[in-house]
Amino acid sequence: MADIQSVKLSNGKSVNVHTHLFINNKFVAGRGPLIETINPVTEEVICKVHSASEEDVDAAVQAAHNAFHSEWKKVAAADRGRLLNKLADLMERDIEELATLEALDNGKAFTVARDEDMEGSIGCFRYFAGYADKITGQTIETTYDKLCYTRHEPIGVVAAITPWNYSVMMPAWKLAPALAAGNTIVLKTSEVTPLAMLKVAELIVEAGFPPGVVNIITGYGAPTGSALTGHPMVKKMAFTGSTLTGRRVMDGSAKSNLKKVQLELGGKSAQIVCADADLANAARWACGGIFNNHGQSCNAGSRILVHESVHDEFVKLFVAEAKKIKVGDPFDPEVSQGPQINKAQFDKILDYIEIGKKEGATVAYGGKRVGTKGYFVEPTVLINCNNNMRVMREEIFGPVVAITTFKTIDEAIEIANDSEYGLAGGVYTSDIDTGIIVSNAIEAGTIWVNCYDVFDQSTPFGGYKQSGFGKELGLDSLKEYSNIKSVKIQLISRL
Repeated sequence: MADIQSVKLSNGKSVNVHTHLFINNKFVAGRGPLIETINPVTEEVICKVHSASEEDVDAAVQAAHNAFHSEWKKVAAADRGRLLNKLADLMERDIEELATLEALDNGKAFTVARDEDMEGSIGCFRYFAGYADKITGQTIETTYDKLCYTRHEPIGVVAAITPWNYSVMMPAWKLAPALAAGNTIVLKTSEVTPLAMLKVAELIVEAGFPPGVVNIITGYGAPTGSALTGHPMVKKMAFTGSTLTGRRVMDGSAKSNLKKVQLELGGKSAQIVCADADLANAARWACGGIFNNHGQSCNAGSRILVHESVHDEFVKLFVAEAKKIKVGDPFDPEVSQGPQINKAQFDKILDYIEIGKKEGATVAYGGKRVGTKGYFVEPTVLINCNNNMRVMREEIFGPVVAITTFKTIDEAIEIANDSEYGLAGGVYTSDIDTGIIVSNAIEAGTIWVNCYDVFDQSTPFGGYKQSGFGKELGLDSLKEYSNIKSVKIQLISRL
């Protein structure tokens, strides 16, 4: 099967896609089974892509290992930055094509893919390009007769496994700091959404990265993912995905060579609406906090805790915001919510809505499939919930929000923290003291006050508890991709 295939979009246009593995700067046929990638709008096959066998994984890791030791570790830090900036330039040039591939493969609205995901990914490469030659250690005062300093050194071969919900942005969050810090990388895309990153692979060659520095493969969790986590030449694993799979990544990494691990996992984040909140503002931000990306975000604010005195008014405003969301074909410029990723996720979401109703929740809005073809689900608002319900405790990963009430701030904090997850949270209040007190009390890695789901390249992101550990973005991310070495020198003249 030829690498480049021409595929049709739901709007009648066509686009070319790569379907082979990207190893050592070449697109090569995989030895694993062919994988069908499905258009979630039409439920039809877009194309078949090659998956990586254990032998292919070994070839990719070997290419990364050779590139690191023969060339990449010798490249000046400023030159690494120039390559990252060149890649960002090329992605900016081809932003329409990249957004088209993400919308096709993922079902995300094209305008969202272009204006948010691709722009954010480009910004991520630019941010870390600027820091490539600013990674420094320090000199440390010890005793008069010794010199002590530290070095931040690259780890070596990094492996990254990324999810389907942000098929370019999540890889960018790993590629950019890993490369800026001087590592080489083998990236496994989700087998569900590989197409956009294979286009990025083409741009990596055009940008001038040496062969083997970046390798992009796809495949199922087994054998492809497990071969990566267990490979002895891989020195660090970076994973974004479910908590269940995160445990497997840790297990494989520990049993192989005790490689460094970074995990960004699931969430069940709470948004707290206080009695003194600007309710219109809270409803607008909280609505985006759950329904952005069709609810398919690990940090989605899928639990909303509302002070009992303003519950009815808030729900009215929130439902009004939800009704503004147009669900449909991602290439329709008026659409902000496309289909869910696949039939399994579609069925799971509808099942959870029924579970919520059986547990006593009331559907205030939505709750049904949209149309008869494609994996479309209405934005769904469940009220009369309590924190013991499954819809309040389990990650649904879809456009479903569960709303409950609280009497006091202490009760709201207790409910918010009564979760195995700790990825994010939000609080809406007109009192800055309340905002700070609640932010400090919530056991989660990111808290938004009077807004939600706002990201910047400079701000670290990562979870507490079973939402994982380690940080994406910001200077803290560079530390995740570095080893710190201490050097102590005895001054001979002082002996």
